[in-house]
Amino acid sequence: MHKGSCLCGAVKITVAGELPEADACHCTQCRKQSGHYWASTDVPTSSVSVTGEDHVRWYQSSDKVRRGFCDTCGASLFWDPIHHDKIAIAMGVFDTPTDTKIWSHIFVADKGDYYTIEEGVLQRDT
Repeated sequence: MHKGSCLCGAVKITVAGELPEADACHCTQCRKQSGHYWASTDVPTSSVSVTGEDHVRWYQSSDKVRRGFCDTCGASLFWDPIHHDKIAIAMGVFDTPTDTKIWSHIFVADKGDYYTIEEGVLQRDT
């Protein structure tokens, strides 16, 4: 079981089971939402419980995806592909240890020019 929260603690998240390896998305939308690149882990929606769900606000960023954040502190929490049984949870919300790591970087062609991606981790343009 893994627990975490937003910055102010209004939203608390529990994930039953292990966290899969994370990916890091460098697309423009994820960079603008998170302030850097977006690192998250995809978990089955059924394994997630949220306390303080009334503080989660959703932004419909495309026809297929909505993004969840705390309405009090603004912390980025979720990337939710609509009509799927998985949800991506920001790695930064979890209390440590997470017992996982980043396994891939996606949309690296869109990455910011102010940082580099470490060697030895899968990188894709999509």
